[in-house]
Amino acid sequence: MKHNTLEVAQLQPDYLGFIFFEKSKRNYDKAHIEILPEGIQKVGVFVDASIEFVIDKIKQFQFDVIQLHGSETPEYCKRLQTDSKVELWKVFSIKDHFDFSVLEAYEAVIDKFLFDTKGKEKGGNGYTFDWSVLQDYPSQKPFILSGGIGLEEIPAVNELKKTALPLAGIDVNSKFEDKPGLKNIDLLKSLVNELNR
Repeated sequence: MKHNTLEVAQLQPDYLGFIFFEKSKRNYDKAHIEILPEGIQKVGVFVDASIEFVIDKIKQFQFDVIQLHGSETPEYCKRLQTDSKVELWKVFSIKDHFDFSVLEAYEAVIDKFLFDTKGKEKGGNGYTFDWSVLQDYPSQKPFILSGGIGLEEIPAVNELKKTALPLAGIDVNSKFEDKPGLKNIDLLKSLVNELNR
């Protein structure tokens, strides 16, 4: 599969994600990641992988962050946190409502939550969830907003940034691709411009 990692890196995103899930069309199957410009953190994305597999990949690729996109338990997160010492993000999928009480068990064992759209796929569904659900977010734990975010959603993202919600960033993917794994650089440049307005 073709990935244009270095082209994307020239835009200086805060994070670049690499998916390790064989069922994903974006599964990263290279043996290494090119040397990235300073300041970009590498995120390894996993779905119900064994802790040993995740730690292997942390060592191989020197990940700064691990994003857990499956049904990983708080106990799993605690063990990974102890064994790896990297930043941990736990993904939760939302459609039009969400029981935020399920987050309580994860508060002490992860660094950020990531809220994605509930759909058929484990991410990359291409549409947003109802962001008004976030008005009930009960925590001060920072979160990443994901799920079908394209250029047309950026005004709403900028409005969310003005609220008291601890929004730490956005995760974009399918709306900025020419095909899975291959990002459209012109669209990403437009995204950067819109976010910096």
